Amino acid sequence: MSDVVPIRTAIISVSDKLGLADLAAGLQRAGVRIYSTGGTRRHLEESGIEVEDVSAYTGFPEMLDGRLKTLHPKVFGGILAIRDRADHMDAIDEHEIEPFDLVVVNLYPFAATAARAGVTRAECVEQIDIGGPSLVRAAAKNHGDVAVATSPEQYGEILEQLEQSGGTDRTLRDQLAADAFEHTAGYDRAIADFMRGESIGGDFPASVHLSLRRKNQLRYGENPHQRAAVYSDPSVRSANLVSARQISGKELSYNNLLDLDSALEIVRGLAGPAVSVIKHNNPCGAASDQVLSVACQKALDGDPLSAFGSVLGFNRTVDAATAEILCEPGLFIEAIVAPDFEAGAVGLLTSRPRWKDNVRLMQVGRLDEPASPIQRRFISGGMLVQDADRMTSPPLQWKTMTENEVPEDTWDDVAFAWEMVRHVKSNAIVLGKNTSLIGVGAGQMSRVDSVEIAIDKAGDRAAGSVLASDAFFPFPDSIEAAADAGIVAIIQPGGSRRDDEVVAACDEHGLPMVFTSRRHFKH
Repeated sequence: MSDVVPIRTAIISVSDKLGLADLAAGLQRAGVRIYSTGGTRRHLEESGIEVEDVSAYTGFPEMLDGRLKTLHPKVFGGILAIRDRADHMDAIDEHEIEPFDLVVVNLYPFAATAARAGVTRAECVEQIDIGGPSLVRAAAKNHGDVAVATSPEQYGEILEQLEQSGGTDRTLRDQLAADAFEHTAGYDRAIADFMRGESIGGDFPASVHLSLRRKNQLRYGENPHQRAAVYSDPSVRSANLVSARQISGKELSYNNLLDLDSALEIVRGLAGPAVSVIKHNNPCGAASDQVLSVACQKALDGDPLSAFGSVLGFNRTVDAATAEILCEPGLFIEAIVAPDFEAGAVGLLTSRPRWKDNVRLMQVGRLDEPASPIQRRFISGGMLVQDADRMTSPPLQWKTMTENEVPEDTWDDVAFAWEMVRHVKSNAIVLGKNTSLIGVGAGQMSRVDSVEIAIDKAGDRAAGSVLASDAFFPFPDSIEAAADAGIVAIIQPGGSRRDDEVVAACDEHGLPMVFTSRRHFKH
């Protein structure tokens, strides 16, 4: 026997109306009778869809400002009735209940409301859906006879099966039911966390529950022998790579996503037009300027050799002038993330033969909302959670420890270098000059090695630059190397038992040193 269940009747009640008109039009073409409520019914009618009013069907009006709409035996009886049980079918016939073959429901946007700045508790509570989860759970429970859709992403496959066979097969209904219970579980978890008063400002919660949805199966992980996938977190509202729109290029890889995320994180923290250049998850270039194209050139000049095959992050719309720089001969970019791209820039970036089908352009939208203040990291046996290292110590808390003061025209580079060093793997040393990154020493076991690498990367450009260290100098040995390279100021957290020796070495060379009292380890 066929496991296809025909779709003759559907009930639709959704908060997210994306793609709904297309779904309803496809159902209508197939002769499906559609029942709906409230705003969903009005939306469908305005789209030219014939809709049966649930209130007219049940004989009971919507009431309590829409809190009570679908909670009625004539609705739930039609969803829960098992079709091959004679007693069930006799019961719904006796009470003139319509069997529903498809339930299309998604829930009030509770998590989005709770994440909104300035939202009140009453506003959040009003977004706790009652009828929606009940409809979803009823349909998912009876998935042997009923298909349930909780996301616009599922509409296409449902319509495809409807057109081909007049209904849905068991495999699809099983998957839709699993998705439905995940949907309601994540929804209830968000409400429970809110009701328990968990907030990032207090203690970390006693339990953490993640509700993630697989967005894409990736070609492979960090290496070809590793499987990989990317999952979306629906609670994240700020601009991010997982919800970004890909304008061009081939599929993103696991490593692309890691590097693009790092590139975006760097430029998100800079106020003026800024560009970051990432290679193997470390910045090899970054710059800020009043003009984006100038910042782009400065960032690429930070380490031109490493910039080949890198990924770039922008905090402004990529314009044609900036695209012209990226199209210079000899330069190859793997991927670019930006709030947006001008049409002319897209045309230039996709017109080069080598770039046309390869360069990945990712549009993330405005960077107005800050990224999550909480950082999660999985380890064997569990997960580490911490405050994200996004709050740099304000300059008013910085203290010049040396006899020589930092020259007034050097403070911009001091601040820029200190902002950059927190994005580099420890032990981290960066050199900044003209608000651009010109030398990086990353991930070394010895801070002395990081200093030597950063100076070597900068070459002659090190003269006149500012050195930033993510943690204190345990010994004064690197001060000599910095002075010999022509570095004009150093910024570091301080806190070593040998701070006096390090400061004395700076005084000996007339080299200003600033303490911030804040460390920036990144492992």
